[in-house]
Amino acid sequence: LKGNDRYVKSRKAPSFAPQIAGQHPKATVVSCSDSRVQAEAMDQDPEGDLFMVREIGNQVVSGEGSVEYGVRHLHTPLLLVVGHSSCGAVKAAMGDYAGLEPAIKRDLDTLKTPKGDANDALAVMRSVEQNVHEQVKFALDKFAPEVKAGKLAVMGAVHDFRNDYRQGHGRLVFVNVNGTTDSAQIGKLMQAYRR
Repeated sequence: LKGNDRYVKSRKAPSFAPQIAGQHPKATVVSCSDSRVQAEAMDQDPEGDLFMVREIGNQVVSGEGSVEYGVRHLHTPLLLVVGHSSCGAVKAAMGDYAGLEPAIKRDLDTLKTPKGDANDALAVMRSVEQNVHEQVKFALDKFAPEVKAGKLAVMGAVHDFRNDYRQGHGRLVFVNVNGTTDSAQIGKLMQAYRR
């Protein structure tokens, strides 16, 4: 309640007019449910800009209906899949999660990560990135008509608050652009998208 009170006091009534009229977000964003991953890491003022879909392990497949609504009904030109450092879902999927609750197991079952040492930070980061690639691949298959028509770009990134990529703590590191995973190519594509 205190947080909401601060929010209300920081805005004047007219600032809500765009939200009342409807939504026209710039991007559909699939991120993890993790409390460390927030929209403000991608956009300082995300209201109205980002159609957020939060799922365990930033999975397009388990949030498919919401993602489809963002892409096909709100017509966002960007679908962004955001993994993150130290993802608990990825760590769980790397090991034996048979003792977890059935609903959690179902979500973890759809994560395609190799089994391995969840205490090895580098192995976890590789699995986080692999998961982002898998989600982008699923999205590219699902939304192939929109991508082919040039109406949609599908990008994958990692919110790197551990600084594993050595680009700065908290940096959003793009690792996949429409299926391209080569970092030099991604750099060129990102420059083109900025124009």
